[in-house]
Amino acid sequence: MIRLLPSLRANDRGAAVIELALIAPVFALMVVGIVDMSNAYSRKLALEQGAQRAIEKIMQTTQDDTVEGTLQTEAVCQVNGTNADGTCKTSPITTANVTVTDRLECVDGDGTVEVQADPTGDCASNQTETRYISVTVTDTYTPMFPIHFAGLNADGTYHLSATAGMRTQ
Repeated sequence: MIRLLPSLRANDRGAAVIELALIAPVFALMVVGIVDMSNAYSRKLALEQGAQRAIEKIMQTTQDDTVEGTLQTEAVCQVNGTNADGTCKTSPITTANVTVTDRLECVDGDGTVEVQADPTGDCASNQTETRYISVTVTDTYTPMFPIHFAGLNADGTYHLSATAGMRTQ
């Protein structure tokens, strides 16, 4: 029996299995985290692309809807995609997730910029006016595996948003 103990200490046949058992959970958590963050980033890119494409459509408004309505509909259609018949899909976002904002800046002769509270108003006669419009698209992403250390909100989701804008005048 005393001779058996030194031979067991020299035997390393099970070392690889033990090392794998120690490292496998760490690798599994890393893979899960990478997959979740990749999915969230993909969703964020879809929101950005939808906002940008909606802004590109600003000159193609229809007589049937307002500029704001057209931009909201286009952003939803771009993010969600279209059905086989060409109509926009209704999920995962709706027009409630899209905010269209107008901004009016009045610039004095000395270069002082004044943002007006009422974007539909006018600047003083000695000021140059510049108008902007922006589209903000928001959504939430629920991770497949809620094992995250930072950035997770109390409701268990990541809040995503994307904004695109352009000068209109």
